[in-house]
Amino acid sequence: MVKDILASHEERMKKSIEALKHEFASLRAGRATPSLLDKVMVNYYGAPTPVNQIAKVTVPEPRMIMIQPWEKSILHDIEVAIMKSDLGLSPNSDGTAIRLSIPALTQERRQELVKTVNKKTEEAKVALRNIRRDGNEDIKKLEKAKEITEDESKRGQESMQKLVDKYVKLADAAKEVKEKEVMEV
Repeated sequence: MVKDILASHEERMKKSIEALKHEFASLRAGRATPSLLDKVMVNYYGAPTPVNQIAKVTVPEPRMIMIQPWEKSILHDIEVAIMKSDLGLSPNSDGTAIRLSIPALTQERRQELVKTVNKKTEEAKVALRNIRRDGNEDIKKLEKAKEITEDESKRGQESMQKLVDKYVKLADAAKEVKEKEVMEV
């Protein structure tokens, strides 16, 4: 029973780390990656749709993203969505494709990004601690219902703490990688 609780809560912790890494992928670090456009939604036949589902997104050069829509009629809609996004990029269209030049980051912008990375990491750690709290409550309920002994409850809570420690380290490792990427010149 305790193992089931630990397994289900570990799965939630894995998802928290995956979500953190996904957040990091959408942060602009001076290098072009298709994932920068993950949060850009285009109004496509009345439904908000991610750019990568209505266009081919490629990176022909380290500081350029090229977007080739499947339908030429939505080229303007994609441009508008990019301009409205918080990416701070200006799309250049040649009538068939959109090119996004990724400018080099200023030192000030790098520091802002590092703060954002730290904030996202802290949010992930809070989520991990909330999962630990939920797991510990589930274990204590089993103990109150006399389904497990006090010793099993203690061991279960210690195992839950070890899981949290493991995933906090993973979050910190992801943060360090992203900070290094952001601070590269």
